[in-house]
Amino acid sequence: MKAFDYIEIRIPAKPQYVSVIRLAISGLATRVGFLYDQIEDIKIAISEAVTNVVQHAYEESEQGDIVIGCALYTDKIEILVTDFGNSFDFEEIKKEVGPYEPNSSITQLREGGLGLFLMETLMDEVKVNSENGVTVFMTKFVKREQVKHRDQTITS
Repeated sequence: MKAFDYIEIRIPAKPQYVSVIRLAISGLATRVGFLYDQIEDIKIAISEAVTNVVQHAYEESEQGDIVIGCALYTDKIEILVTDFGNSFDFEEIKKEVGPYEPNSSITQLREGGLGLFLMETLMDEVKVNSENGVTVFMTKFVKREQVKHRDQTITS
């Protein structure tokens, strides 16, 4: 038996499909057991990843697809956002749009850096592969309330 369920969605790289993916990811995250605030974080991160593809992956004359893959575990969700358009060097982009150091101000980000910043801030892991298009791999772990059996209060 597999340790996870895998769901894959392919959509055209068009802005009108960003909301469709947000809704689908929201339903999948609910299935895993994420809390409302965690689902909202995931929706923002997936929106940024998909919007980046819509805006940057394909030339104006070229049409392409976005493939979103989701692995659902009991304690996490792994999301892949893949395009087959123009690649970029994630580390180089990070340097250009920075800062990514703790306690740095978001106001110091240059235009175009907010999406990467949000993905890294809202998800537990973000990895990017920019060979043959771009693949963004994001992981979010379920963080459930910490209540001991038969206790009345939450302990930390």
